[in-house]
Amino acid sequence: MHRYQHVLFLCVANSARSQMAEGWARRLFRDAFGDEVRVSSAGSQPKGVNPFAIQAMNEVGIDIASHTSDLVDNADLDTVDLVVTLCAEEVCPVVLRDVVKLHWPLIDPDPKDDTVDDDEVLRRFRTARDAIHGRLRTLVALRDAPAGLTPSEFHASIRVPDLAEAARFYSWLLGEAPKTWTHRYVTFVSERLRTNFVLLVDDGKELHQDTLYHLGVDVGSKHAVVQAHLRAEEAGFHVHKPARTTWRGTPLHELWLKDPGGNLVEVYARLTDDEHAQMPADQEPWVLVAPQGER
Repeated sequence: MHRYQHVLFLCVANSARSQMAEGWARRLFRDAFGDEVRVSSAGSQPKGVNPFAIQAMNEVGIDIASHTSDLVDNADLDTVDLVVTLCAEEVCPVVLRDVVKLHWPLIDPDPKDDTVDDDEVLRRFRTARDAIHGRLRTLVALRDAPAGLTPSEFHASIRVPDLAEAARFYSWLLGEAPKTWTHRYVTFVSERLRTNFVLLVDDGKELHQDTLYHLGVDVGSKHAVVQAHLRAEEAGFHVHKPARTTWRGTPLHELWLKDPGGNLVEVYARLTDDEHAQMPADQEPWVLVAPQGER
């Protein structure tokens, strides 16, 4: 996601969904970036701001009563660098400029049916409001996401109640026979999918989650693991265990992170033959990045 400067939200009437999106976006972008991001909305058949949209947004402390319902043809399209369309059952306005476009299909909360009572209409507007808020939180978070790593493989491990039956299923799903297995795990290695996928038996026995139950990416070299550590710190991500070279089990250069939900993520690289030849007699790990206070 690039660091866009002007976000335009579009739906047909510019009455409900795009108006609530504009209200939320103004709040969220301002809180995160001050005045860096301009936000606007428009429609192909503008019909005025829906009173239920105003009420639903007032409930979360955002006043959109002063918003106007604008025709997309009159929008300042020359400065727009991100367009978000929110139509589901209708045909959304089209912006022909070469600009990043996202489509969030959300059902129009306005039933346009006099038989639907006000409580139900407001419930629908609240549902749309909250869905827009959730999507926008991710959009805002991605705007200043740091430059990513360049992994060559993705690793994932899951627990399963029946190892044999799961092996049969995933062999079919992945189109790959397992590379190896024991009574505790089955490992699939797919060069085609660039995936290392492990099934772990869920038999009630304790597993050492640092080495077995986790996600991970192979970044290819010791240098890349060290750089991942430094970049994770710079980005404010949680370093669970610092970059180090381990020798027991599968020798690796590895860094352990925790994602925002507390899931363990291993950033790793397999040792070259020359690196493996340096294994110490005691097989104790080699720390690759000193603690911040010692640098």
